[in-house]
Parts: sequence; C-alpha cells; structure tokens
Amino acid sequence: MGELSYNLRDKVFVVTGGSRGIGLEITKLLLKEKAKVVICGRKQDGLDAAVSNLDAGDSIFAVSAHIAKADDVDNLFDKTMEKYGKLDGLINNVGMNIVTSLIDAEPSLWQKIIDSNLTGTFLCSRKAGQIMREQKSGKIVSISSIAGRRSAPAMGIYGVAKAGVEMMTKVLAQELAPFNIQVNAVAPSMVKTKFSEPFWSNKDIHEQIVKAIPLGRIADPIDVAHPTLFLCSEASDFITGQTILVDGGSSAV
Repeated sequence: MGELSYNLRDKVFVVTGGSRGIGLEITKLLLKEKAKVVICGRKQDGLDAAVSNLDAGDSIFAVSAHIAKADDVDNLFDKTMEKYGKLDGLINNVGMNIVTSLIDAEPSLWQKIIDSNLTGTFLCSRKAGQIMREQKSGKIVSISSIAGRRSAPAMGIYGVAKAGVEMMTKVLAQELAPFNIQVNAVAPSMVKTKFSEPFWSNKDIHEQIVKAIPLGRIADPIDVAHPTLFLCSEASDFITGQTILVDGGSSAV
C-alpha cells in the first residue's frame, strides 16, 4: 500500500477516549496527518502518559472529562476552542461493556453502559454540532459496533446502545446537512484491544470468532483508524448518515 494522505493538516479534532486502544490509534494517525488533536478521558494519569508518549508538542492537548456529564463535556469543548479556536471534527470513541445478560442486569448497570456508549455520544455530538453549525462545516464520526446490528451473548446492553448510536448518526446527519456537516459511523467487529482481550486471548473463543470472518483474522486498531480518517476528510464530503462496517466480511455471509 502506498503512502496515504487525508489532507488534514492544521485541522482540529476531538477524540474521546483518545489515550488508549482504537482512540489512541486514531490519534496517532491524525497527528501523522499534521492535525491538532484534543483527547479526553476520565483518568488524568492516562492522558498525561499518552501525551508524553506521543511527543507531538502543541499539536496534542488533553482534557480530563467524563463524557456522560454535561458540565465535563462543555468544559472539554470550551477548552478546545480556547486552545485552537475552531473545531473541524469529533470522533466519538469512548465505549465500555460489562458482560451480563439483559434480564440479570441491575438497572444501575444498564445505566452505566448506556451512559458511556450512548449518552456520552449524544452530549459530545450535541456540543460539537452547535459549534460546527456556527462554522458551517465539520465532521462527526462515531465508533459503533456490529453488536449494534447482531445480538451476541453477554453483549446485549452494549448492542442496544450501539444501535442507538447508529440511529443518532442518521438523525444528526439529516439535522446538520444544511450546515455542511457530515455525520457518519464506523462499526467494527472484534478489534484486538485491551477492551476485548478476555475474548481474543482465549484460544478456543478466538478460533470460533475467526471462523466467522472471511478474511481470517480479527481487526487491528489501525483497521478502524483508516476508515475513520476517510470519514474525517474531504474525500467523504458527499457521504453522511452512513455506517461503514469494518468486519472482515463477516456480515456478508
């Protein structure tokens, strides 16, 4: 593969959960493209470590935020605007799951998973959309999951939340289209991160998962990062309200 370029020099992006996993891979790729990146997370030490390791000078900025709290989200975007003066893109990457069946889940557990995956995406998209509407340009990309389309054991609440993210993507795309803002999502199958390690680190489970993927492997974070950057670039200016499946062909069988 030749050298890819997404033409993102000096563009400003907020990446939620940008200090690890898929979010960190997206952040690295954005920085490689000479973009400015604001990452957020709940733990300041994790953010500080990521900023130090990325060694990107003034192109990287970290803000501690719990994205399911409106005040934290307001502060995140206020500080982004204070720092860089504009917002070209939001990547909703934060997500979490706790293995449980729906009928055995306490309401508090339901709320925790919904807040992380759906409410946080709403609050960040709402704030970013307001800023972008004034600018009359912008990109919002949410990381969904094939769990939002295909039910899976112990992934029920997570799947419900991700299904909500995909519908939110369609609604926002319609609402924001008149302002030259494109809203899309990327839905991977299993990705080799700490988040999914309990599954892929188990040899038997890993083999079972790979059997259902025509390309014969689970995804790496970079497999999700590239489609995300495509949707952040001018190459996708006429694409909105869509979800790109990054699943190695598993939904085609």
